[in-house]
Amino acid sequence: MRTRPSRRLAGIRLRTLIAVLALGVPLTALSTSSSALANPYSVFEQCPTEIPGVHFCLYGTTTKGEFAIGSTKVPINKTIVIQGGALPTEPSEESGAYYVLPAKNGESLSKTELNVPGGLLDIIKCEEIKGSGWFETETRKACEAFFEGKLLGVTATTEIAATATNPAILSLHNLFAESGSALTLPVKLHLKNPLLGNSCYIGSEEHPVQLHLTTGVTSPPGPNKPIEGLVGEEGEEGEGGILTVHPLRLVDNAFSVPTASGCGELFGYTGFLDSIVDAKLGLESKAGNNTAILEGEQKIATASEVEKHL
Repeated sequence: MRTRPSRRLAGIRLRTLIAVLALGVPLTALSTSSSALANPYSVFEQCPTEIPGVHFCLYGTTTKGEFAIGSTKVPINKTIVIQGGALPTEPSEESGAYYVLPAKNGESLSKTELNVPGGLLDIIKCEEIKGSGWFETETRKACEAFFEGKLLGVTATTEIAATATNPAILSLHNLFAESGSALTLPVKLHLKNPLLGNSCYIGSEEHPVQLHLTTGVTSPPGPNKPIEGLVGEEGEEGEGGILTVHPLRLVDNAFSVPTASGCGELFGYTGFLDSIVDAKLGLESKAGNNTAILEGEQKIATASEVEKHL
């Protein structure tokens, strides 16, 4: 286990970060793939700088990791983008806590579809659709037709489920201290397949999957064991004034996952496969059985610098 920075050191890093961004003071250069862009500030074009009080613009990418519900693991093998603005939760910035405001185009979290290993065949068994009535019989036939047609792929897309009363919150202090929740992120999982339909979700705004992602060490209930996050080095991007934190690993394995809803769409009916999806994935899945590991990098710039360069 590596030595972790003290809270005092984390506070120094946070104050230095704010000063560097505010003054545009160059840091030690850190080469990244996006440095080749003609205008490195273009990644912040969806930052809601027009909202009064927005201090920072955020652009983060996750390029690997996994999201696991019980024994069902969905690998992250495509880039997921999270972006928006940061509004201080208090008048003073000393706390280092910010509300994450939505991106201007509404895509605060990119709609990146990840393949669920095993697909529909691993989630739905046609013979599990019980009953001898017309609806049950026709549904089983439709299910078998989907399988015979090899339309078995299932994708999972993570979507923001934040609300005014349950916002996404970024804590720069906790991020650099490698302790506590660095990113509080309410989400819901959108499962897609022709048989599942387009309204199959795990979680909702009312009952989200509530992630408390940390760069530190988790303390989950059993059977999960502690896992470790990471905050890497801070470096300059482009002309200076853009801070890139790389590598960045955010983890949480102490969250619960609610039941599914809206799964199954046929003959004008929806939700008739909810119980089968729940049974397969073990939903509701109690805390200590699920894991989120997000690995990538985070870019931060002041709203004033973004406005100046765009």
